[in-house]
Amino acid sequence: MSNCRASDEPCFYEIRVKGCIDPKWSDWFDGFAISSCTNRECLLLGPVPDQAALHGLLAKIRDLGLPLLLVKRVESEDSSLTLHKIGEYR
Repeated sequence: MSNCRASDEPCFYEIRVKGCIDPKWSDWFDGFAISSCTNRECLLLGPVPDQAALHGLLAKIRDLGLPLLLVKRVESEDSSLTLHKIGEYR
């Protein structure tokens, strides 16, 4: 996995939570793509410029009371595949 801190490119993160988030909340989650709710789980995917931004996103999830199931940094190639999957959920 490449080290995104060594470049100006943001890291992509996949975040899975227990609970439903309407895809309309994408702007509040800094533009993350949000899947529709399947099996009472929701997938968020998007770029994170640094660790402070990641902690901010996780704080928003915490404030909504949604349990974290997965936080995973993904390669940009993997993120396009995951975005495709999110499109299939909608």
